Amino acid sequence: MSTLPASDRPWYAGVTGYQWLVLLIACLGWIFDAFEGQVFVVSMHECMPALLPAGTTHDRVDFYNNLAMAAFLVGGAVGGIGFGILSDRIGRVRSMMLTILVYSGFTCLSAFSQNWWHMVLLRGLVAIGVGGEWAVASAMVAEVFPARARSVSLGIFHASSILGVWAAVAVGVWIVGNPYFGPADYRWRWAFGIGLLPALLTFWIYASLHEPERWVQARALAARDRSQPTGRLLDLFAPELLRPTLVGLALATVGLATFWGVYVRGQSLIRELAENAQLGPLAAQLGPEARGQALHALSDQVKTGLKHTEMAALLLISGGGAFGLIGFAPISNRVGRRGAFLFYCLGGVVSAVLVFKVLPPGPPWLLWSALPTFGFFTTGMHAGYAVYFPELFPTRLRGTGGGFCFNGGRLLAAPILVLNALMRGWGVSVSDSGTILGMLFLLGAVVLLFAPETRGRELPA
Repeated sequence: MSTLPASDRPWYAGVTGYQWLVLLIACLGWIFDAFEGQVFVVSMHECMPALLPAGTTHDRVDFYNNLAMAAFLVGGAVGGIGFGILSDRIGRVRSMMLTILVYSGFTCLSAFSQNWWHMVLLRGLVAIGVGGEWAVASAMVAEVFPARARSVSLGIFHASSILGVWAAVAVGVWIVGNPYFGPADYRWRWAFGIGLLPALLTFWIYASLHEPERWVQARALAARDRSQPTGRLLDLFAPELLRPTLVGLALATVGLATFWGVYVRGQSLIRELAENAQLGPLAAQLGPEARGQALHALSDQVKTGLKHTEMAALLLISGGGAFGLIGFAPISNRVGRRGAFLFYCLGGVVSAVLVFKVLPPGPPWLLWSALPTFGFFTTGMHAGYAVYFPELFPTRLRGTGGGFCFNGGRLLAAPILVLNALMRGWGVSVSDSGTILGMLFLLGAVVLLFAPETRGRELPA
């Protein structure tokens, strides 16, 4: 046995094989979760035009893409809150299995969409499982790992989502951008069809995992004491929990609105600049309808090149995001949870202004070199939700609280994306809308004034 003091031992010392297994399965569920969310992002410039009438203008296509992303946020809110409550009542294991079946099944059905509203509706249904999986898995990892290893294990859990993004990028390049799989307006269907594969993970979950002892004890206490029920949403607004609930909800709203409105727009900005290069000097003078017609007339070879450029940008952004997600836990262990969130909020607003307003007029290499840093700051604070939210709520409400905060944030972020879609229809450029939404990071910095600090504390019983 090690004689080192607990504070000097590495965080992973003493972690059991079963605890590693829980983390691995939680990560796989979250990786697939991220893939199901991003598969639309890597194919939206192909799938939505194919589902709309021929000749639909570029700005209208962008409007329906934003509508689909808003539906995803609303569905995620419903699923995250609903499955969070369910996991507190029926357990983490069964709830996790259900979330994976939901998001994998509806992603596969998306491949058969015939109209824009089919895709919008199915994105909302996919998100029910996507939102639920995070709430359930983060609660389970928090309850299984010892306090010393909790923040790092949860940071690893959330950071693993970047592998799902990279899997989506690979599908974008090798399937959506590959003529072998058919015409450009058809290949995206293969990408969504792959979404059924994560359902196989449920067999491993069923065979390998059991309920955390903390949850078993909380469930037994609820059976004996009716004043301590599990999974009751209204309890989050009791006086002792109101402040952490509102802080968590506000932080999630900022992070999710900026993810879909800023992070994703970084990829769209590079796509737009590449399109302008193909359309020539008159690109800036083309109206929405003329621009759409000009893009539609490009050869399949040129369209494939645009797709590869877009995916290269997403790969750089998400690569930086991976370091940002991994970095949250050690940063928060050193400067506290509040300090880490502040670091990412301030970095987020600065990087958004640089990428969308300052750098684009300059040399392209300078903008491309800034993309990893942009991804680092606009993504990294999301790992904080997995670290911070489980520390705010007692066991009987941990899934409910985390699910409500993270996914209630999706619900509040959805109108912001609808507004973003309207701004694009009003002629606001990608660079301007990305800059405007980047200012939301400043709101996150203000919220931190009211946030409780939880570094070094045991999980609430």
